[in-house]
Amino acid sequence: MLTKLFQKIGKSTMDILQEVGQVSKLLFGIIRYIPSIPRSRRLVFYQMEHIGVNSLPLVLIIALFTGAVAAWQAAYQLKGIAPLSFLGGSTTRAVITELGPVLTGIVIAGRVGASIAAELGTMSVTEQIDALETMAISPIRYLAMPRFVAAVIMMPLILVFANMIAVVGSYIVSNFFLGVSYEVFFQSVKRYFVLNDFFYGLFKTVFFGGMTSLLGCHIGIRTGGGAEGVGLATIRSFVLSASSILILDYLLWSLTF
Repeated sequence: MLTKLFQKIGKSTMDILQEVGQVSKLLFGIIRYIPSIPRSRRLVFYQMEHIGVNSLPLVLIIALFTGAVAAWQAAYQLKGIAPLSFLGGSTTRAVITELGPVLTGIVIAGRVGASIAAELGTMSVTEQIDALETMAISPIRYLAMPRFVAAVIMMPLILVFANMIAVVGSYIVSNFFLGVSYEVFFQSVKRYFVLNDFFYGLFKTVFFGGMTSLLGCHIGIRTGGGAEGVGLATIRSFVLSASSILILDYLLWSLTF
């Protein structure tokens, strides 16, 4: 019984290490093709539109209600401890350092990471990736690199808009439901806003975007098993991407602060 348990643990450990090695190999392959961005600029621009521009409406809706909920929660936490004049600063700082980057990353993981896995998984099971290799076209340069570069570039830009809309959502709740005036709210924002917090949020999304696209490409390219395999790859891509974002968030916070 104990022997079987150790064998199972050992096999799981080897599978994890093998997959980490495969993801690392894909990452180095993408980095190797970074100099070919000018030649592949149309592919990169298309992915920037798909990952960034097309994701913006969903991200902004979620950011609006994230800011609104953050205002209610902050008001509840400050009740009896501090006046509501601190509401603007507390919600804004929470949004730009944590809520904005993490929720934006998870939204992109659900919309873009799963989409990448499904698209490349379909190409894999229909042997389109094999056809690219037959024509001496690298799947890493043609498929993975543009998606990775586009995600790394667009994630911080999406976050800028998400942060602004989240602050607007927080102000709406504060002003219309909690009686905090415009002057008091934004004076608090100005007093406690730290530029390093803003750049720290942008810095995190670079890693979130890169990890989401990298895992989506890795899982998609290695998909097998027909339509069922594509469905499983889509689910697996989102689960791993969302988990990785939360783990990365903790590690980056620990290293930075």
